[in-house]
Amino acid sequence: MRDSKHSVLSGAGMAAAAATAEVAVVGGGIAGLVCAVRCAELGRRVVVFERQTEDRYPCNSRITGGVFHCGLHDVRTDPDELVARLGIGLEEPSRLSLLRVVADGARGAVEWLQAQGARFVRGGADPWHSFVLAPPAIAQLGRHWEGRGGDVLLRLLETRLTAAGGRLLRGHDAGELIVEDGVCAGVRGVTSAGEGFECRARAVVLADGGFQANRAQIRAAGVTADPDRIVQRNAGTGIGAGFAMAERAGARLMRQPAFYGHVQSRDALVNPDLWPYPWLDELLKHYVVVDASGRRFTDEGRGGICVANAIAALADPAGATLICDEAGWNGPGQARFLPPNPNLEKAGGTVWHAASVAAIAGMAGLDAASLTATLDSWNAAVRSRQLERLDPARSERKGEALPIATGSLIAIPLAAGITYTMAGVLIDDQGRAQREAGGPFAGLYAAGSTSAGLEGGDDVLYVGGLVKAATTALRVAACIGAS
Repeated sequence: MRDSKHSVLSGAGMAAAAATAEVAVVGGGIAGLVCAVRCAELGRRVVVFERQTEDRYPCNSRITGGVFHCGLHDVRTDPDELVARLGIGLEEPSRLSLLRVVADGARGAVEWLQAQGARFVRGGADPWHSFVLAPPAIAQLGRHWEGRGGDVLLRLLETRLTAAGGRLLRGHDAGELIVEDGVCAGVRGVTSAGEGFECRARAVVLADGGFQANRAQIRAAGVTADPDRIVQRNAGTGIGAGFAMAERAGARLMRQPAFYGHVQSRDALVNPDLWPYPWLDELLKHYVVVDASGRRFTDEGRGGICVANAIAALADPAGATLICDEAGWNGPGQARFLPPNPNLEKAGGTVWHAASVAAIAGMAGLDAASLTATLDSWNAAVRSRQLERLDPARSERKGEALPIATGSLIAIPLAAGITYTMAGVLIDDQGRAQREAGGPFAGLYAAGSTSAGLEGGDDVLYVGGLVKAATTALRVAACIGAS
């Protein structure tokens, strides 16, 4: 039975409770609640609208592994160093200014959460695992999130919001922005009881996440032509309502197909035991990924996030296969937490072993001649260290390219796993939404993965979903608090 303090208001009582606020936040994930708590601390009357009705409503924030990092760097890294490392190739001033927001704010965001009572532990040997929400969920197979880091943090933030005079209203599905004379003046929508509600507010913050679970939107954005053939490596609740509301109101959107995710076993499409781990990123960055024809189609050296995007963009997004050898399977295949060796086979995932190219091609349904040519070219390039001659060229940004012993081959069928989309409402470095016609959209803000302007691009820049959520949310709250 739901705790009475979390009961869903209904009917006229619900609509009345949502009638006025200084700040209306759409979405009860980490971005929305961090922004709401900070706004309430600054003396603003805040209400958060959450579409779902459950006490522990599912969202990416609740089921997260809980690692607070900044582009796979420790959040305590000097901000100038972070900008230098992560900003390689970034030329747009707007992207660099948003990168500076995240780099400057990463450590402070963690410290602010600690001041709220959030607990962190060290999650592993990697420096970027220095701050993992406790109790950790990062090393858990399957959907074991209840009572762990993200779930605990959301409940803590809700308690802090209530103590500061704010409210979280479950069962409120905000579907339309109120715009008057070019200014966002509130939101309206419908409750779980079927009653309409309207909230007038001086500031509206869109923080309901990306649109990764909306198959029509990810197809339209060019993420994939076949959404049913990629793994929904997320809570299944990110449907892009904020994105759609902003578009209808005339806000400027950043449209791009990029997403954050990992490369997973193809069996994860049907086997829940392979969700959300293990992933194949640590293995593939040293070896070869081929399409259904047996040919390479992407630079594996860019790492798992980029490869996941490339797989999703294939005509058959469940038609990729990883090729390595037994040495790789027993080396990089056992690296990091919950590695594919032995966890993939233990959980029922397919791993083919063979002593010849012809045999492994037959098991994987690949053309033997094409695969032979691919592996011959690969091994020649690796031994001569002329990786640029490969087609496509191979970099070593994330991992060294290693030779493949064709007498002890491993093949693993792959699929892309999508966690959150990187398209969204374009913001400036204050978190203000931009108008399609140019300039800030007065009264409208976005935070977390509803916002866009930094991540993605041709290189699929990834700064970290949690740190992006917390830093952009705190920046929005500061902007609202100063207004």
